[in-house]
Amino acid sequence: MRTRIFALLAAAVIAAPAAASLERISNQDAIAGLKAALEKGSGVAVSALGRTDGFFGNGAVKIPLPDSLKRYERLMRGVGLGKHADELILTMNRAAEAAVPEARALLVDAVKRMTVQDAKGILTGGDTAGTEYFKRTTSDPLRARFLPIVKRATARVGLAQKYNEYAEKGARFGLVRKEQANLDDYVTQKALDGLFFMVAEEEKKIRKDPVRAGSEIVRKVFGALK
Repeated sequence: MRTRIFALLAAAVIAAPAAASLERISNQDAIAGLKAALEKGSGVAVSALGRTDGFFGNGAVKIPLPDSLKRYERLMRGVGLGKHADELILTMNRAAEAAVPEARALLVDAVKRMTVQDAKGILTGGDTAGTEYFKRTTSDPLRARFLPIVKRATARVGLAQKYNEYAEKGARFGLVRKEQANLDDYVTQKALDGLFFMVAEEEKKIRKDPVRAGSEIVRKVFGALK
């Protein structure tokens, strides 16, 4: 007999009216709807961030100076060196914008490799269960792809190298947090944080309003969850 994802779990995790609808959705349709939704949401997030001002113009993900350097920002601006701080902030955000398009193929591949068990957990999980799946499966390869791009961008700014020299010395004495001791690592992590934040926002929107996804299979599957 053909397995149905939700028939086994509906009584425990889903209200009765929704369960009745979900039981009519086949295993194949449920997975297809989920994959379509995750590809849609991740694609929108990558497109929004991987362009000029994708990070710099978005207050929710804009990359600020590391805490270790913020204490000197006011001093720099007070002595007329504000342009250097501004240049570094802009460069960090431009580096993230340049790196994020690399995520598209890896995210799509993660969707393709999804197992039935993964799908069950995502569909019956919280509003960002899909995003958490992406974090688990793509964070390390994304970091490996982002870092060289970030390095090329920050290398164009002399202040980035000076920051790294200062921060690495500070880290030895516990004055600078290890994760902020290298500007390229800091920007790479912030780029990942911004990407997953935006993917999560898109996932929540699709779960809340499946119709806006513009896909019949997404509407069918996520509409049954409502």
